Amino acid sequence: MFPGAGVSKKRQRTTTTAAAASRHSSTIANSSYSDKTLTEVSQDRLHRSPSTTNAAGDAAAAEIFFNDSSTADVVLRLFIDAVSPLQPTSSPTSADSVSISDLHVYLHSSVLRRSKYFSALLSDRWICHVHPPPPPEHSSASTTTTSDEENELFRLNLGVPPTPGSIRSHLTVLELLYTNDFATAIDSASTALDLLPVALELLFEDCVRSCVGFLEAVPWTEEEEKRVLSLIPFLSEEESKELLARVSPVGEDSCELMLEGLISSAMNNYQNTAFVKAFVAKILRDFSSKESAKRVLEKAFKTSLLTVKESLEDYSSPVFRGDHNETEALQRLNLHKASTNGKHLLWLVERMIELKVADAAVREWSEQAAFTADLQRAFRDDAWRNIVPGLPAVVLRCTCKLANAVSAGTILASKQVRRKLVEDWLPVLVVCKDNVSPISPSNKSLYLELEETFLRIISTLPMSDAQELLQRCLSFSTRNVEDCPHLVTAFNTWFRRAAQPLKPDSTFDQ
Repeated sequence: MFPGAGVSKKRQRTTTTAAAASRHSSTIANSSYSDKTLTEVSQDRLHRSPSTTNAAGDAAAAEIFFNDSSTADVVLRLFIDAVSPLQPTSSPTSADSVSISDLHVYLHSSVLRRSKYFSALLSDRWICHVHPPPPPEHSSASTTTTSDEENELFRLNLGVPPTPGSIRSHLTVLELLYTNDFATAIDSASTALDLLPVALELLFEDCVRSCVGFLEAVPWTEEEEKRVLSLIPFLSEEESKELLARVSPVGEDSCELMLEGLISSAMNNYQNTAFVKAFVAKILRDFSSKESAKRVLEKAFKTSLLTVKESLEDYSSPVFRGDHNETEALQRLNLHKASTNGKHLLWLVERMIELKVADAAVREWSEQAAFTADLQRAFRDDAWRNIVPGLPAVVLRCTCKLANAVSAGTILASKQVRRKLVEDWLPVLVVCKDNVSPISPSNKSLYLELEETFLRIISTLPMSDAQELLQRCLSFSTRNVEDCPHLVTAFNTWFRRAAQPLKPDSTFDQ
């Protein structure tokens, strides 16, 4: 059983008094049970351990061993306590709680005093309280209530919870009283977690420190972490400090800070970013808080977009300083920066659409009149072709991803956002088609997909808006009319709607 079970405050290091001992069901009394040694099962577990401790005033005593009936002056009865404050009554029983449900262990008071709990039980004040001195006429040793022919034995009872391994854990901790070799006994986190509650119960400080020190230094499974958290309230502040540091968040926004760091590292710190980005994408998909992921992605999106915009602005409107070579180097640097961050931007757009949190990104993308103007100026220039030939495709893929999400209804954008998205980015598509040559198969399919998407969005706008924007889409046509069915369908739809007769009582605010 556990000291102070159910109480949330930290364990107090109390003096060894009768009150400290009275919290347990153990009592010093005459035992109606006959003395018996450990069963064969426990004998296999418990080898004889020479004591490394010396009792006060008994420095000349012979070497003593755990469970040595020939030299023991204390007999401890361990028994299964059916109702324990540590565990519910429905806790499963284990093999050792059945086969070793009631046993006696031979111990030595000089060793037991390493445990503050036993030290309190064995103090003169407590013993005198339980066993008042006999009257003068019965002063012989043979009449002492705890006499055992030649040796006086103090008999203690200690109930243990009916949980798997409980008896064995208690026996191990009792054996550790006889040695300082904790490293041999505590060889895993599971073992430390089995022994720690017993050490806390018996106020065995050396064992508590060893268990806590081991737990602080080794990894835990998820189940072991739950057990650690359940025991932390019973540790002192100093003992629990390192354990708490491992499981306690450093701040309310620690998860978002971690995600920001992962995204930044995936985009900037690795030469081959594909695999790293794929892993971070999985982290984002599995993250429990969609709102936190949205805030982090929106912040990263704005940062990358700003970098691309500033780089294109510097390229499109250079400040000529120094010689020509220096200016050309700066221009190349600006294009490389725009291209690199454009790829990051595309990855962020894909993540936002995947998580269905791209609403803000679509609004932001539809408000880029100055940015699209810089792109058009840059793509009309031939300098980018040999420096960043993939830049136009990267920018158009961002546009295509967002526009597809809008036309599919994945993102519900307002009428104004839909119109501006087509109005500002349609000229960029036209410039790319006119100036990027030869057109690769991948670029050709990208252009066609974006054309079809823009036409679908135009079909969602009022007739007046659609009329204006469709006239700007004539570049979608080719020498062969049969190659542009998407454009034919869009105009047919508009004319069909325009041919509808107006109802006299209907007014259309176009």
